Amino acid sequence: MSAAAGPALEAVLWDMDGTIVDTEPFWMEAEQALVGAHGGTWTAEQARSLVGNPLPVSAAFLQRDGGIDLPAGEIIDILQAHVVNRVAEQLPWRPGARELLAELVEARVRCALVTMSWTPLAHAVLAHVPPDTFDVVVTGDQVDDGKPHPAPYLRAIELLGTSPGRCVAIEDSTTGLASAEAAGVATIAIPHLVPIPDAAGRTKVASLRDVDLSLLLRVAAGPRPRGRRIRNVTTP
Repeated sequence: MSAAAGPALEAVLWDMDGTIVDTEPFWMEAEQALVGAHGGTWTAEQARSLVGNPLPVSAAFLQRDGGIDLPAGEIIDILQAHVVNRVAEQLPWRPGARELLAELVEARVRCALVTMSWTPLAHAVLAHVPPDTFDVVVTGDQVDDGKPHPAPYLRAIELLGTSPGRCVAIEDSTTGLASAEAAGVATIAIPHLVPIPDAAGRTKVASLRDVDLSLLLRVAAGPRPRGRRIRNVTTP
């Protein structure tokens, strides 16, 4: 348990793409390039509809709506390679992310990375982060059921050896928020590319610059969603 945080908050569970780093535009670039190479068009609205989805789900939508006649695994590899290369060129941090991570490390609050990106991209991002930042990393290729299913967050909580009631999750998409809330975790929503509605147990702020340890403690001590079983995203 974190001595600084106290019993109400043991860990902060972080989404990655769009929350810690602004990689969503890289994914959209990759999607548009791939669809264009196969003679199709890919709109900004279609790209936004994939934000927060597990990669196999996004690949299935690209097969159906983008007209891409490739196996899902090959689509994922192409998209991921593009984003990994862009991250290697420059890591686009979201405002306030580095500062909040540093504050939590100093306060000895454990952090988990819970992302639907796969291990290669997570490692590419983590190469830019101090090694003691995240105690646990859960990626999309490590779980059978991706967000909005609670499995990714429940896995992180299990690895941390804590309980949903002692955690707060930070997310930028409704898909990710649904996953954390289904696991019974109170959430902080940072809207970015997609709008996020209000919901019970959900705190919404404009930027991570508005989040500090005192807010996380208040969220952890406040009302939270009841854990519930939900159906996973279905592929088309």
